[in-house]
Amino acid sequence: MSNDAPALRKSRLARLVIADDHELARAGLRTMLIGETWVELVGEARNGREALSICRRLQPDLALVDVRMPDLDGLSTCRSIKQEFPLINVILITMHENPQYLLEALKSGASGYVLKDITQRELLATVRRVLRGEAVLNPEIVVRALNRLSNKTPLQPGLSPVLVSPRELEVLQLLAQGQTNREIARALIVSISTVKIHVEHILAKLGVCDRTQAAVRAIELGLLGPSSRD
Repeated sequence: MSNDAPALRKSRLARLVIADDHELARAGLRTMLIGETWVELVGEARNGREALSICRRLQPDLALVDVRMPDLDGLSTCRSIKQEFPLINVILITMHENPQYLLEALKSGASGYVLKDITQRELLATVRRVLRGEAVLNPEIVVRALNRLSNKTPLQPGLSPVLVSPRELEVLQLLAQGQTNREIARALIVSISTVKIHVEHILAKLGVCDRTQAAVRAIELGLLGPSSRD
């Protein structure tokens, strides 16, 4: 059992919701989370509409959502949650390590994308990182998915230019590769706190709430091309 709550959640428990149409899957996730002293499981849903209803009622910090569910799938559920409650983090859970699924997860606003065979340690680490504002995605699949998006997304004429500094563009390029703040700091030889400030500025300038959406938005604006992530 771990007592080290994420730094941003020390004042209270992190409130989580689980959404999966399989009872055994929900039970497995519940078992992984229930003994942690920094987590409070506040609701469970059997489909996407139930999950959205629970999020509207309870506004948790994070929702663990299965990609394939009846009556509103996980991607649609994620999109709806993020549209109504941008501050609710969503981690999508799937059996498929597929760039196309990840691409849709990125576009839907998910902060994490994990496989169903994830271990308890990996799940808890993922939850902690997402609650700290980091995206938790497989870097190799991220690169492939974002390259697909950039190849399919023509530059949009008439969009207002977004003025990012050269350093912010460097951070954005590394962020789009799925690198953590620590990894970006190491690559650019700066402190982690400096990276956090740059990320905050990037999110504000792009008008998005999280790192994955920043990468998607940057591609739509033509700030990142395939070569930026090769």
